[in-house]
Amino acid sequence: MTKVGASGASGIASAKSPATRAVDLSEAFTRALSNLAVHKLRSALTMLGMIFGVGAVIAMLSIGAGAEKQAQETIARLGISNLLVRAKELKGDELQEARKRSPGVSARDMEAIAEAVPGVEFTAPRVRINPWRVKSETAAAEGATADGVSHRHAELTGLTLSEGRFLTADDEKRHAQVCVLGAATRRDLFGANEALGHDVKVNDLWLTVVGILTPQSDGGESFQGVAVGGTAKSIYLPWTTALRKLDRDPMESPFAEAIVRLKPGVSPAETGELLPPLLDRLHGGAADFEVVVPEKLLRESQRTQRLFRFVMGGIAGISLLVGGIGIMNIMLATVLERTREIGVRRAIGATRKDIRFQFVVEAFALSSVGGIVGVLIGVLISRLVALSAGWPTVVTLFSLVLSTGVSAAVGLGSGLYPAVRAAALDPIEALRYE
Repeated sequence: MTKVGASGASGIASAKSPATRAVDLSEAFTRALSNLAVHKLRSALTMLGMIFGVGAVIAMLSIGAGAEKQAQETIARLGISNLLVRAKELKGDELQEARKRSPGVSARDMEAIAEAVPGVEFTAPRVRINPWRVKSETAAAEGATADGVSHRHAELTGLTLSEGRFLTADDEKRHAQVCVLGAATRRDLFGANEALGHDVKVNDLWLTVVGILTPQSDGGESFQGVAVGGTAKSIYLPWTTALRKLDRDPMESPFAEAIVRLKPGVSPAETGELLPPLLDRLHGGAADFEVVVPEKLLRESQRTQRLFRFVMGGIAGISLLVGGIGIMNIMLATVLERTREIGVRRAIGATRKDIRFQFVVEAFALSSVGGIVGVLIGVLISRLVALSAGWPTVVTLFSLVLSTGVSAAVGLGSGLYPAVRAAALDPIEALRYE
């Protein structure tokens, strides 16, 4: 290999015989890295656009994927095939006026929905309890929530148990004083001790623990403006027990929520349109209820995520474009600096194809190194966001392939014009260049 010039033509190999003229890609890439190392600071500054662009793509896609996963988990708790009839929070004169015409969400609503709305498999109530005291024999639980639910509540919302059992139909019939605890409430009340079979007191009612829920991520208290209670601090007891044996405000709606399970293949969106007119008649026109369609919430969330990805992708694309312009600029400057070197190569037998190939590989190496560093930066940003803001992030293989692929494509595209210019230089004029 012949080296030329003060810069050593550092990495420009001499021409080979026609039979061996094709330059090995790995060797060319190694030489390209050596050439970039000659001007470390300049190369590093040129790669910043790629680093920021790729890092932004990785971070954006990981945050979006995490938000989508959280949305799917939240909707799973609401039930993608369910409809929810929820009692509105009314106060003062508004509540007084509504109660003159309607008792709130009640068993009558559930019976009417099951009989009049096609495609309904069954309905299940949820009774809200406002616990002012939750304690065991040895400890108290702060911030615990309590609900009276159907024995089918676990099936409706995808709850799983780590210990014991869930409520049964017999518990409802007998108004049994039993309960199922969320993982955090179980820990607060019993610590490392056994919980099953022991008693807890909710307000003035003692309940025997029959089951413990599996720990799971609650993912926040609301979704698309709809309250979604977590399970970690929950206490579930039979709804019949809650109505009969716990004190309630007489102005309060009997049920906080009625869950409507639809048969397989029935459209939640279409069926959801049938509920408001029916309930409006039952409630005498009182606006003390709302119908929630989880499927619609999921679709709205997905549209929001697509918009988020589009906007963030545009910002990341601008960074990559700027990075590509920087690479093109530095490669044009490199061609100018190494004009005499190119002339020497052409004089000793190198073809235009050899010259083009070398400069394209150098541009590709510049973008590839920037892309790799950008991937590391993007993964780091996503982890920092997850730790500092508590938002879930998911780094997917798609985001890695997309970001590195785009950076490589930008590098190749940016290096093509300088490579063509280098190859088009006249050997005689290039040798005269000072």
